Amino acid sequence: MRDASKRPIYHEIIRDVCDIKENLTVTSRPFSSFYRLLTFDHSSFFVLSIQMVRFDAFELCAHSLALISYRHVVTIRAPPSFHPKVSSFIVFILLIHASMMWLHSGRLYQVEYAMEAISHAGTALGILATDGIVLAAEKKVTSKLLEQTHSSEKIYVLNDNMAAAVAGITSDANILINNARLAAQRHFVTYGEPIPCEQLAQNICDLKQGYTQYGGLRPFGVSFLYAGWDSHYGFQLYHSDPSGNYFGWKAHCIGANNAAAQSMLKQEYKEEMVLTDVVALAMKVLGKTMESTTLTPDKLEVATMTLHPTTGAVQFHMLSAQEIDVLIKAYNEKKKEEKDTA
Repeated sequence: MRDASKRPIYHEIIRDVCDIKENLTVTSRPFSSFYRLLTFDHSSFFVLSIQMVRFDAFELCAHSLALISYRHVVTIRAPPSFHPKVSSFIVFILLIHASMMWLHSGRLYQVEYAMEAISHAGTALGILATDGIVLAAEKKVTSKLLEQTHSSEKIYVLNDNMAAAVAGITSDANILINNARLAAQRHFVTYGEPIPCEQLAQNICDLKQGYTQYGGLRPFGVSFLYAGWDSHYGFQLYHSDPSGNYFGWKAHCIGANNAAAQSMLKQEYKEEMVLTDVVALAMKVLGKTMESTTLTPDKLEVATMTLHPTTGAVQFHMLSAQEIDVLIKAYNEKKKEEKDTA
């Protein structure tokens, strides 16, 4: 007696298709279509001919190909006799639902492409200090017509105790930021206290991971640097990428030229640094890694997070253009002194 577990995989494909047709027969009128297996080669790829009698069978075609491409590794080709619109529709559905399939090398190209998009975005970095955190970022969109006091491209407030710097597609970031704010408010309403920093970071990473697992979805093309404070671990800095992974850091950089910035942070960062020291370090790293030849206030966003000296409340401060200009002048003076002494 033949082992059913070793049945050829094309039997499973035909069974899945028949199940779909049976369900459609029960829930709506049946569609006139039939499937014919053409070839089977040694690399376990199928060429399936789908002969459509009715053009209104698009729904069946979509359901069938969605299930087939999800459960089985298949190659589907439309016969030359197919109407061009039907052929295009078949290829379109197949590409959508096979976009997140594993490659034989164990890689997911869509996730790698998202990370590559982030590597071309403006630089963003975060550095922990003993008395606070600094977030600094390079703005790609600069114009004299922009209202600097009301527009933010790189740094956003998530909650009273958390903020985030982004690198990547800003429109993708807006969706995740909105979800983070909703999660933080739900936690506060439920428990009456601010959400722990790591819990909020993990909440967003769970959402990002879901977009790497299902066909028809693309990963979010954005990375985050979360800066926050809670009563459990004090000041914290986390980084998350499009795959849904997150890590805690003392200093980290994302975006363009992040490798050079990371190298500088490894050499310059010290755990005993205070906020003024890490702000100066952030300006130094951006000055040497940004694509712009000179630092100007309209190309930078800088924010700090500290605790109020008397109440202990978390204070988030977005530096104005005048404050950033003061930091740039201090950086240029120090750079000139180092050049003169050398």
